Amino acid sequence: MRITVFGAAGNAGSRVVTEALARGHEVTAVVRDPSRYSELHPDATPRTGDAQNPSHIADLSTDQDVIVNATRPSPGREHEHPAITRALLSGLADAPAAVRLIVIGGAGSLTVPGTEGRLAIDDPRYVPAAWRHIAEASNAQYKALHTADTRVAWTYISPSALFEPGTRTGEYRLGEDELLVDAGGNSSISMEDLAVALLDEAESPTHHRTRFTVGY
Repeated sequence: MRITVFGAAGNAGSRVVTEALARGHEVTAVVRDPSRYSELHPDATPRTGDAQNPSHIADLSTDQDVIVNATRPSPGREHEHPAITRALLSGLADAPAAVRLIVIGGAGSLTVPGTEGRLAIDDPRYVPAAWRHIAEASNAQYKALHTADTRVAWTYISPSALFEPGTRTGEYRLGEDELLVDAGGNSSISMEDLAVALLDEAESPTHHRTRFTVGY
């Protein structure tokens, strides 16, 4: 497949690029600043583009099969999360129906097991106060996607509560709208294994205009 990754130099995006290339796909790695080209995988095609600019998105999605949004706003710019979602949908509005959008989101909008629907964002065990701003932005990102009147074929991936660089095991569990936790109540997934799950979904689509979550 031909895959374009926005946020390709970031923690999650770089792991998606690496996983896709390892599987033999052609990857276009997009960053806003060309000075970051040196941080990109040498086998990816580097491009400059802004995920908030629909015309950039339209251009970078030409002849592509999958568009991945792995952008993550810096502190103080969390409002960009839903804005990027709307720009992606706008930029892909005229793309062929076969083009898919896969968005890496957040865990805050998942419900906590055994709490009768309490959201993870409201449970400090999973979303500490220091993470609340980005969790709120991710919830708004998901809402912007989930409530959009669009023909774009999108999929939203919520990682587990603890989502950070780690080890690629190739193993994971899938869920829908409920946070995945282990026997001790811990919720985690490495960025490497989320990339595995994302590429599995890209290669064998099973979630159409819906969200799924990944965890151990």
